[in-house]
Amino acid sequence: MLCSALRRVARAGVTLVRKASGLGRGHEHQAPGAGPTAPGDTVELLGRTYPRDGHSNLSRKVLSCVGRNLHNQRHHPLWLIKERVKEHFCRHYGRRSGAPLFSVYDDLSPVVTPWQNFDSLLVPAGHPSRKKGDNYYLNESHMLRAHTSAHQWDLMRAGLDAFLVAGDVYRRDQIDAQHYPVFHQLEAVRLFSRHQLFAGVKDGENLQLFEQSSRSAHKQETHTMEAMKLVEFDLKQTLTRLVTHLFGDGLDIRWVDCYFPFTHPSFEMEINFHGEWLEVLGCGVMEQQLVNSAGAEDRIGWAFGLGLERLAMVLYDIPDIRLFWSQDERFLKQFRVSDINQQVKFQPLSKYPAVINDISFWLPRENYTENDFYDLVRTVGGDLVEKVDLIDKFEHPKCGSCCISTEQHRSSERR
Repeated sequence: MLCSALRRVARAGVTLVRKASGLGRGHEHQAPGAGPTAPGDTVELLGRTYPRDGHSNLSRKVLSCVGRNLHNQRHHPLWLIKERVKEHFCRHYGRRSGAPLFSVYDDLSPVVTPWQNFDSLLVPAGHPSRKKGDNYYLNESHMLRAHTSAHQWDLMRAGLDAFLVAGDVYRRDQIDAQHYPVFHQLEAVRLFSRHQLFAGVKDGENLQLFEQSSRSAHKQETHTMEAMKLVEFDLKQTLTRLVTHLFGDGLDIRWVDCYFPFTHPSFEMEINFHGEWLEVLGCGVMEQQLVNSAGAEDRIGWAFGLGLERLAMVLYDIPDIRLFWSQDERFLKQFRVSDINQQVKFQPLSKYPAVINDISFWLPRENYTENDFYDLVRTVGGDLVEKVDLIDKFEHPKCGSCCISTEQHRSSERR
């Protein structure tokens, strides 16, 4: 039964009718959750038709979310966070002409190629993040972006040296209050020429961006220590100002060393908020190989990325990520504020306890991942399913078939 259900989900598709608005940009959403495409080997999305193949794994539930663009819906909590970040960068970073330093792109199409999503960012060929079980593929050559970083290379190639990108991203994941197959990111890139970086530095005319040395934990082999330290300082100063704008003065901040394929050194920024350390974003000095390949060989830069849902859940005290997709007026009206910086505290919509169901079933022997089941649950149960836990697992000693038991928590009132 599960095998046939999974096959039905894998074959399902939706037609989303769009209004074209330019090369590489998002489109006006018209029909979330529209009916499936005609039986066959193609799926229509954002006005284009894609042939299905062995990589195709999009569910109806996920496809119905494409084009909702919650981050662009006025007075949505994700829109409020995005606008607060935009306002901060526009107010504090400008060009000599008076124009904003950072250009903003918040309607780029979420359909990208694996090269854009992985290879352009130096993600190794065998890296776990490429797995079909963790991503949504239209086919082998097109997918829904797993991060907004998929647009970095193209924007730098177009000659941009400072930009913000916001958009919906897609990853197959478990079911609980913190995870959803669609969420939203905002990221920034800033590149510096030699003159820009060393302007105002004593004897700066004698300093260089690049050298040939060895890579260490603190710098890349192509960067001088002076250049790397200045870029890292500018990055951390920029982000400290941003989180202070969002969370208020007096924050305790710490930087945790980490790894990303496209930055080195790399850091996670954590803040102490209400007595708890919270990770709020990842950042680092951009890999020079990436910058060079995009045609900016004479520049050095930094990048950071943050999750809009993560910030909104903390700032507005929203307990469940599913609520961002609610069209309940009781939820939406709480964020219709006259000032985007106004403090908002979410008020719960339901006082009824969850309903718990136990379900057991046999699994297919091959080509199965846990995320296949989560996609099936989300497609059938929608956003009423609050959480799914694995309770027990049994493997038949003779035939090798596997049976698992799950506990599913369902909201007793749609929120």
